Amino acid sequence: MTNEVLWLLFMTGTLLVVLGVFRWFGREGLLALIAAAIIVCNLQVMKITTLFGVTVTLGNVLYGTVFFCTDLLNEMYGPSAARKGVLIGFVSMLFMTAVMQVALLFGVADDPWAVEVQESMRTIFGFMPRLALASLGAYLLSQFHDVWAFHFWRRKTSGRHLWLRNNLSTIVSQLIDTLVFCTIAFLGVLAREHFMQVMVTTYVMKLVVAAFDTPFMYLGRKLAGAGYGVEGNVSRPHRI
Repeated sequence: MTNEVLWLLFMTGTLLVVLGVFRWFGREGLLALIAAAIIVCNLQVMKITTLFGVTVTLGNVLYGTVFFCTDLLNEMYGPSAARKGVLIGFVSMLFMTAVMQVALLFGVADDPWAVEVQESMRTIFGFMPRLALASLGAYLLSQFHDVWAFHFWRRKTSGRHLWLRNNLSTIVSQLIDTLVFCTIAFLGVLAREHFMQVMVTTYVMKLVVAAFDTPFMYLGRKLAGAGYGVEGNVSRPHRI
């Protein structure tokens, strides 16, 4: 199976999982997924791979689902619920980073396997403080902008055209995220050629995920039923 096919399957499967969790657990399920996804995608991002002939970081798909979750929260429950999701993701990432730095301080047993595991953990989590700084800074800036922009376009269009606010809010938010994250995380770490490739392809891949998740947004709204709560009010979703 090629990387490209695997990437498409992974993207589709991940978005379906989000919808399944939302269907069964509602708002709480989305909040839990944000916490899990922000941790895992910041581990995946350290894997550099190739897609469609260019260098990319793995993790763009899973990170895109964080935006998908906050947009769903914004659409169904209002911006306050989306901001809560953003903060839960921030605290989860901060907690994981701190806990794993403490874990690396512990000595290991005099056993070859234990030493090998410690070195593997050091390789992954030793880079985590810089990665966490990049991720948390980019995450907060881009996500709070996304929450604001999504709600802004929702008001401007009187609740119509879900596809428009879903994509317009993400285009700028993902640009902010990519510029901040890649600069802090990879500038001086990757070769210049790979750094520029990662910068451009990361943004493009995120836009692809954002466009790809648009029909899933409509499906999520449909799963919520004919009426849904927005900041405590129940209203009927507007159709295109």
